[in-house]
Amino acid sequence: MPARPALLLALLALPAAAEPPAYRDDRSDPASLVASYYNAISRQEYARAWSYFGDTPPVADFATFATGYAGTLSVDLLTGPVVSEGAAGSIYSTVPVAIAAETAAGVQVFAGCYRLRQIQPAIQDPPFRPIFIETAKLHPAKGDLAAALPAACGD
Repeated sequence: MPARPALLLALLALPAAAEPPAYRDDRSDPASLVASYYNAISRQEYARAWSYFGDTPPVADFATFATGYAGTLSVDLLTGPVVSEGAAGSIYSTVPVAIAAETAAGVQVFAGCYRLRQIQPAIQDPPFRPIFIETAKLHPAKGDLAAALPAACGD
C-alpha cells in the first residue's frame, strides 16, 4: 500500500527529539565544576551530579536528590566572577550563578551562589579528592540569566 503524502508530511513536521548535551566532567576549576554539575543534570546523570558534592549533600539521600530533578529537561547556566581564598590547607571558592531550568511546564530562572572547596592536593593521601561543592544556595529569580546573575557572592 503506498504511503499517503499527508501522513509523510505530518511525520516530517514533528520536532526531533532533543539531543542531550555532550558529556562534560571538568573538575579543573570551580566554574568548570559547576558547569559539569549542570551538564550531568541536563543529561539526567544524577549519580554523577551527586558526586560533585562533598560530605554535605544538598538533601539527605540520593533518591530524594534524583526525584527533585526528575522533571528537568535541560539547564542553561551563566557564572559570574569566581573568588577564591586559602584557609588551613584548603582553597575555598564562591561562584555566582544564574540558571534557567527547562521543565515540561516551562522555564524557571534561579540565582545564587555555590561554595566549593579544594583540599590542597600536595597534602592529600589517597584516595585523592578533587574540588567539590560544599554548599549551594539558589532562589527563584526573574528576568533572563544576565539580569538574574548575582554580581558577587556575599557571606
